[in-house]
Amino acid sequence: MLLTVLGVALVFFMRVIDVSINTVRIVVVMRGQIRLAALLGFFESLSWITAASLVFANLGNPVRAVAFAAGFATGVLVGGFVERRLAMGTAFVRVVAPLDTDQVAPRLREEGFPVTVVNAHGRDGEVRLSFMVMPRKRVQQALATVHEVNPEAFVTVEEVNLPNLERLRRSTSVRK
Repeated sequence: MLLTVLGVALVFFMRVIDVSINTVRIVVVMRGQIRLAALLGFFESLSWITAASLVFANLGNPVRAVAFAAGFATGVLVGGFVERRLAMGTAFVRVVAPLDTDQVAPRLREEGFPVTVVNAHGRDGEVRLSFMVMPRKRVQQALATVHEVNPEAFVTVEEVNLPNLERLRRSTSVRK
């Protein structure tokens, strides 16, 4: 009985690890960190094969198959939380606010955010556009500040990939 419970628990936790690593690995690949993605892929595969072999070795025990599926679902949740916590990458934040409302840029600059401001014409009249590029880890702080200073502001956040200009310079200087 104890071996059955331990086997089910091991299947479950191996799947949680496998799928959590998979989620982070996908993000790492999208960020261009191929070597780290390969290392994560190794441990992801090792976890998966451990869980799968425990299920396939005992197909007469449907509880292990349920643990395999439950581990997958839980791994999706855990992987999502881990990825959010790591907040890897860079974000582009756009703030649109009517011209006659409080400006968010001065306060954001006080908090160390690099803000570019442009006046524009929106659907309902003159607006102020504030643009920022920042580490994803700081987005929540910037959003809290914007909401505090100007709750009427419309905000969008996008992920951006910044080019590696040094690599680009090296590749173009070789061709000269």
